[in-house]
Amino acid sequence: MNFKLKEMTTEDKLKAMEVLWDDICRNLPDFSSPAWHEHILKEREQKLREGKDKFVDWDQAKKDIWTSVQ
Repeated sequence: MNFKLKEMTTEDKLKAMEVLWDDICRNLPDFSSPAWHEHILKEREQKLREGKDKFVDWDQAKKDIWTSVQ
């Protein structure tokens, strides 16, 4: 597969990533996270318990990401 990334808009790239991720999730149900992922999740849970981090609404997070890449 060959993508002409320099010719793709940011919106096209994000849509492609979503399509790819959806396909991976659908076709590899036994896909497991890498070992380092557990460490990161535990670290984030600890920060939440300590009040050093907070949750962000998913819709707002997507808007913030979108704004940062434009």
